[in-house]
Order: sequence, then C-alpha cells, then structure tokens
Amino acid sequence: MVTWFEIPVIDMDRAKSFYEKVFEIEIAIHKVEGLQMGWFPNKNVTGEVTGSLILAGDHYKPSEDGVMIYFSCSDVANEISRVEDAGGKVLSKKTQISEEHGYMAYFVDSEGNRISLHSLR
Repeated sequence: MVTWFEIPVIDMDRAKSFYEKVFEIEIAIHKVEGLQMGWFPNKNVTGEVTGSLILAGDHYKPSEDGVMIYFSCSDVANEISRVEDAGGKVLSKKTQISEEHGYMAYFVDSEGNRISLHSLR
C-alpha cells in the first residue's frame, strides 16, 4: 500500500551526502512546486516504493518520534556500518527479528530522523 515517502531535512546537501554514503547511491535534486527535493533512485517498477528527501518547512520537520521508514538491504550490516562515518548515529546494530523475518537495525540520520534497515540475512 505504500508508494512514496518523504524524509524532512534541514540541510539538503548534508542529507544528500549522508544517504549517498550510507546506501552507495546517487540522489537527484529537483524543485517541485517550490519545494526542494532529493529523489532516491527509482526503477519505475510497479509495486516498488521510492521517495525523497524534502527541505524542511512549515509542514516538514525532522523527528525521531514520527513514522518509521524501513529501507530494504541485502544485509543491514553493510549500511549500518557506514552510518557514523556519514554523520549519523547508530541506535541499534544488526538484530535478528526472527528466522522467518530476518534482521533489522536503526539509526538517526544527519538531520535528526529515525530510520530503519531490514534484510533477510
């Protein structure tokens, strides 16, 4: 049911750099109706979720208390190992949820948002 997410950021360049380092991806910056956005890579595949960084404003404020987003990874140990070097803070290292449901880890990004990772191994 989820099709899009937006992660509020205070400093677009810092946040862009953080997510590019953690996930080893490139984020494209766009302006949409006056909002500065950093789009995550999109494969344009039906059923796959993607989203954007969005510069904070009246309706967008970074928070550790809001909705939790889980990024899918082949092994969360890879991405969580890059969080601190990229300017974030690890809150939970790789932890097994169950044999059936795999592993998770979570962190605070460079902007103050709580974000999670998930993998089956």
